[in-house]
Amino acid sequence: MDKENTIGFVSLGCPKALVDSEKILTRLRAEGYETAETYQDAGLVIVNTCGFIDAAEAESLEAIAEALEENGKVIVTGCLGAKKDKDGSDFIRNIHPKVLDVTGPDAVSEVMDAVHRYLPRPHEPFVDLIPPQGIKLTPKHYAYLKISEGCSHHCTFCIIPDLRGDLVSYPIGKVLDEADQLFASGVKELLVISQDTGAYGLDTRFRTGFWGGRPVKTHVTQLTGALGKLARKYDAWVRLHYIYPYPHIDDIIPIMNEGGVLPYLDVPFQHAHPDVLKRMKRPASGERHLEQIQRWRKMCPDITIRSTFITGFPGETEEEFQYLLDFLKEAKIDRLGCFPYSPVEGAPANALPGAVPGEVREERRARLMQLQEDISFERLQGKIGKTLRVLVDETIRGGAAGRSSADAPEIDGVVYVRKPKGMRRKLLPGEFVNVTIEDADAHDLWGLFVPEESKNQTVGKMK
Repeated sequence: MDKENTIGFVSLGCPKALVDSEKILTRLRAEGYETAETYQDAGLVIVNTCGFIDAAEAESLEAIAEALEENGKVIVTGCLGAKKDKDGSDFIRNIHPKVLDVTGPDAVSEVMDAVHRYLPRPHEPFVDLIPPQGIKLTPKHYAYLKISEGCSHHCTFCIIPDLRGDLVSYPIGKVLDEADQLFASGVKELLVISQDTGAYGLDTRFRTGFWGGRPVKTHVTQLTGALGKLARKYDAWVRLHYIYPYPHIDDIIPIMNEGGVLPYLDVPFQHAHPDVLKRMKRPASGERHLEQIQRWRKMCPDITIRSTFITGFPGETEEEFQYLLDFLKEAKIDRLGCFPYSPVEGAPANALPGAVPGEVREERRARLMQLQEDISFERLQGKIGKTLRVLVDETIRGGAAGRSSADAPEIDGVVYVRKPKGMRRKLLPGEFVNVTIEDADAHDLWGLFVPEESKNQTVGKMK
């Protein structure tokens, strides 16, 4: 392997950062560069960083340090690359002055310019080696579809707008072209991501674009409808992430009943108490979230609601935390993530009065997750006896591991599929199968593969 044409790559952070990594790797491959499996085999190393919380920042700095020690030539990109110290100087360079270059997030061109400076492009790029869908870091059967960059909100616990900028919605025609290309290449599940999916098009005043010769507005509702039609055409799934609870999200729910778009909403509520939400400056914080959830479930009985919450936000009293627990008992959120408040440098919330001690933040997180354990167990027990449509992720001994419409990759549960006795055929990644659920715990499901001709009731089946 020629080190002069070879680049090491380290990707950290959320799915939005992952999409940035895929774009960079696609450009590198198109220009004839190869990727290295070890630091020693690389002419230089690119580290895509994350700076959302303190733990992510520490992990990113550690990855940079390791790359410098093992290779010596490092280009830094991603959210942490955009961070500045109080005097306006570069945060990364102050800690690691030997890095070759530093760029922020969503900076493919800047990264490529840096690569060209320190590792000139090969003379003969092999463009024909690039698959139509580009280079993917996820398994072949699912992919992330980023529809916008940045965020125009200023939640007090978050520094992402400072790192990624204000909302910039991608043209709807290009988004749908990319979705079509991914489906045509064999992708069976598209996961729609952004910093604020529900606000898609707000920055363009919902400008009308064109796709397939027809006008379509740059609006999340019309985008969802078009993606649903595409998914049904390819017998595939679309899953929506980062949906703030705006009133117009109600218009998306009926689309889920048509098939294609899964009955699944990832809604980052973050808290339930009105006073805490005001201190957080959350978008749509004035909505009646419990009523919203009940309305969504009435409109789409099979809907799965996932959310994230923060415990120990500055000023959070025991009474406010108990209010959150009571909300969860009534809302019965299906899937839940939670982290204690992290006082990330630069977050306005750090200046709020009533800082909650670290041990209290963590203790409340543990109490919340214990409650969620009970709720999740109860919710999953209700699926025993039902037949679900499952997307296979992995072939395992005796069957497969996959996911239902209620399970996003990496963050939710797994459906373990058992093959009937005498069945020799392997269940392959990217294959849809019907599974009758036989058992469940608080996280995962276990069930028996059901041949297509003998299925009975199917939950989450495409129409």
